[in-house]
Amino acid sequence: MKTKTPTPAQLQKRAEKKAREIRKWEKEQARPKRSYYLAYLVLLISLIYVTDEIASQINTLMKTEIANDLMAKFGDKSVGMLDVVGFIAVPFQALSIFYKPLSDRFGRKLFLVVNTFGIGLGLVIISLAQGIVSYILGTVVMMFFVPHDMQVVYIMESAPKNHRAKIFSVIKCVATLGVMLVPLFRKLFMTDAAHWPAVYLIPGLIGLASSFIALFFARETDAFIDSRLRFLRMTEEELEAERQKKTAQDQQGGFVAGLKFALAHKQLRWVFIITALANFGAIITLHYQVILSYGYAENLLAAGQYPTLDAALNAASIGAVTQALFLFPVGSAAAQLVVGFFADLLGRKQSCIIMTAMTIASFSLFAIGAKYAWNPYLVGLFCGASIGSYWGVTDLGAMLSSESAPTNLRSSVISAQFLPIGVGYVVAYGVGLPLITLLGNTAVPVVTLCLAIPGMTASLLFLIAKVHDTKGVDLDKVTGLEWD
Repeated sequence: MKTKTPTPAQLQKRAEKKAREIRKWEKEQARPKRSYYLAYLVLLISLIYVTDEIASQINTLMKTEIANDLMAKFGDKSVGMLDVVGFIAVPFQALSIFYKPLSDRFGRKLFLVVNTFGIGLGLVIISLAQGIVSYILGTVVMMFFVPHDMQVVYIMESAPKNHRAKIFSVIKCVATLGVMLVPLFRKLFMTDAAHWPAVYLIPGLIGLASSFIALFFARETDAFIDSRLRFLRMTEEELEAERQKKTAQDQQGGFVAGLKFALAHKQLRWVFIITALANFGAIITLHYQVILSYGYAENLLAAGQYPTLDAALNAASIGAVTQALFLFPVGSAAAQLVVGFFADLLGRKQSCIIMTAMTIASFSLFAIGAKYAWNPYLVGLFCGASIGSYWGVTDLGAMLSSESAPTNLRSSVISAQFLPIGVGYVVAYGVGLPLITLLGNTAVPVVTLCLAIPGMTASLLFLIAKVHDTKGVDLDKVTGLEWD
């Protein structure tokens, strides 16, 4: 089909629009950077990242209280039914494939502000929850904006390149430790398990305040302005050449091409297999707070300190569970902090082996500790270490894939890796959720262990036996055929 030739009037209108946008970005580019702007930006991004990190974990950290309040009519099956209702948010999260790329057209700052405002708004809506409808509404709003991580893009495009990794690592560590605000607010505001919505209010207000601070005081990133102005100043001939180049790149890549290449070559095929098996462990990230709550509550009940499980759960929520969650972010931050050091020092494969083994060991110790009511701070540390190690395993799996693929297919292979990740999640949800819904809340620890541990153990064994290390691989020369 032939492209319709624009009229002179249409061309004139396009030219005027382009000139206005060029003036807009030139004006933004000319804005002076005040002294200590980078330090101010790091503080702002840290605040936003803390809000984002809290939002991504708070529903799990409050899961038992939410389930037993909003889904009380389902009794011992409240956790499973809350997970079922939570699927309402999934289609809205899927819309991100259309939303996220818009920042390449309209700028990073706009989406930093909008995303942060949306996260804060979602948290505030949940804090006012009077029933399941307002909780789901707040969750949908919050979880639509959480995955976009515009604060990561912002700091990567604003920090000096020789300090970029260090600045990001510090901000990420601060954000992870910022999750300690959740147990702090539990302690301050949740004098009874039914008061759980109050925990959401201050993180929500912090998010709203941060979005307004960013709106008035943050500059657009230089990298985006330079890129956008370069595009706007291109002639029609240069634009056509770029389109042809992009078409050629699309023809040699894409999701299907990446998947076919990965399955055809031994190294990537095994990396995809261990990725699927390791992601059986996704169920860990869904239910650790439930395991904490029921472990300590059943001990209180068995000791005769409370007459009913509900009373014991309430006591555990405002006592041992809150104490354990203070050390959860510490364990998680420590585990995630060592991943990069291990990967550079020992190699990608060895690091992945260590982190997988750490996930299995720390989660097993966490589950046993919760069941037998060990010191809550120790159990919380094991809990955080298991979650942080699990996310470290997923990061290293992506690194092994990217360093085992040729340059022209690297992005395509990484995109295709979402398929084995999805397989792991389908097993975690598709098997775990029906079992938990059928067997009840007290079965959560057993179901989680029976899915996560065998999957991750199989992943560990195949990793040791079948996958080769990629440390030191020349990304410009690797073909993916070296290990066939």
